Amino acid sequence: MSVHDHHGMDYRRPAQGRAQPRPQAPSVGGLFAAWGRWVSACIWWLEHSFERARADGRPEEDTRVRIFLILAVFSAVFVCLALGATHAALLAPRSGAAGAFNPNALTRADLVDRNGQLLATNITHYGLYIDPREIWDPAAAKAQLRRALPRLSAARIDRVLAGDRRLIVLNGLTPSERRAVHDLALGGVSFEPEDRRVYPLGTSAAHLIGRADTGGEGVSGAELAFNQDIRAAGAAGEDFQLSIDLRVQGVVENELAAAAEQVKAKGAVAVVADAQTGEILAMASWPTYDANRRNSAPDEALINRVTSAHYEMGSVFKSFTVAAGIDTGRADMNTLFDASQALQIGKRRITDFHATNKVLTLEEVYLHSSNIGTSRLAVEMGGDVMRDYFRRLGLLDAAPIELKESASPPKVRKWDDTTLASLSFGYGIMITPIQYVAAYGALVNGGRYVQPTLRKGGRPDAPTRQVVSAETSATMLDLMRRNVTRGSGRFADAPGLRVGGKTGSANKLVNGRYNPAVAVGSFAGVFPADGPVTAKRYTVFVLMDEPGTFPRTGGYVAAPAVGRIADRIAPFLGVQRKADRWSTALGEKIPEFQDVEGDGR
Repeated sequence: MSVHDHHGMDYRRPAQGRAQPRPQAPSVGGLFAAWGRWVSACIWWLEHSFERARADGRPEEDTRVRIFLILAVFSAVFVCLALGATHAALLAPRSGAAGAFNPNALTRADLVDRNGQLLATNITHYGLYIDPREIWDPAAAKAQLRRALPRLSAARIDRVLAGDRRLIVLNGLTPSERRAVHDLALGGVSFEPEDRRVYPLGTSAAHLIGRADTGGEGVSGAELAFNQDIRAAGAAGEDFQLSIDLRVQGVVENELAAAAEQVKAKGAVAVVADAQTGEILAMASWPTYDANRRNSAPDEALINRVTSAHYEMGSVFKSFTVAAGIDTGRADMNTLFDASQALQIGKRRITDFHATNKVLTLEEVYLHSSNIGTSRLAVEMGGDVMRDYFRRLGLLDAAPIELKESASPPKVRKWDDTTLASLSFGYGIMITPIQYVAAYGALVNGGRYVQPTLRKGGRPDAPTRQVVSAETSATMLDLMRRNVTRGSGRFADAPGLRVGGKTGSANKLVNGRYNPAVAVGSFAGVFPADGPVTAKRYTVFVLMDEPGTFPRTGGYVAAPAVGRIADRIAPFLGVQRKADRWSTALGEKIPEFQDVEGDGR
């Protein structure tokens, strides 16, 4: 049954026992339709209010209605603006907001060190544009712009002013430079924002950090090695952390530059690494350059000598030869080697830098840095054994660090007795410093080759391999400590830090002959050298390329820098100073242990 009212509306009772449909949620279209009906009803009410006011002769009512209408409209507009501003400030995505302000914004994350200190970031710079059609006095405009921007090319601005369309005059204006030009109030001059990569530390860690181009792509260093990860972190609004510690990096750069200048070296490198994780805490190549002014740097400053320069390193290789001899059981600390006279291998005559002219134990071979002793050991082990250890130590391939600049070494062509003798004390093989650091770490961390890395926390998923046994590693640590307290590495000691290590020196080939006036001096150090092989410890490697002073051996030109670096960075790394059986916590030698005269090789 239905009932109709006088407007024709149909009211029906629900049929008895019939299930009624569930009410549906209004759709978006329905909401807009309802809102439209409400607005129409308001307008209808206002129109009729005006008509009633005029019909009743009440003009003051008409005025009130109009005021109310204006107030309502302004209130609605204000509410809409407030809601829009709140949404933009609180709810708009970061990348979208940045892109709206600067369409050229990069998506690269900030690079930071392991403690969150800034290494590289993006800062908005500006491109300077000129439309010559709007310049009234070109000569005056040119003069004013050159005064405000001394680096502005006169030839470039002349070409733009002589044209008939808007062109860019100069990229990369800083905010202060933009302000200086803007204050000139010149017609036809405009700016466009452009996000640029900047390196606030200038020369610090420049080779390691590398650079990115104006399009936001990595070109060298960590910027290239981690390019995709950096971009992904930037898109997520996060920083990208490297393994280096800026405090350690600063010390290393300071000491390396001071030592290089003191010994008048052509170039120098220094690396500090965590021996257990492979993390690089500092990497320095000298001379360096300002990363923000790379184009003005000399070519010799641009190369990262740690990853890209190859050296015959000399006696620092004796650590590898001795470790292989101990690990294979061919020798122990008491095994004797005849160094009473030069060793003749075919037409080759091998001598010691400072001949002892006596039979030496393996310990004495290491402490005196005897070429004769290590040559005899290498020849006894044979080519297959030496090649296998060198391969497992990573000395025959490019270091597996993330940097694309990591260079492969020249191949060793022969493994005969003459070559083995040379290899045993670091001749006949050229490697990069980062290769050496990774190989040296395997001797002091329990015998594991760990891939060097610039990622904070290391690379836990990267494969490791056992190179020598944990027992051999413990023996080498003790031998390295003895070398610093009693042998050729005595200038590398640091009070209470139990530094161990090995010196290295090698003459360079000049016109096909080894020239003793053109040399490389290095020192590979580790601290603390005591405790279990699994304990936390750090390696420090310093190399001086072509030192100009005499003597040029590693014990004099590189070892002192290693000691100073260890002394200064120990507090940052949490290494406590304490006594061992060789010296007190203050670095004073215990009298019962007598020195062996080292030659600094």
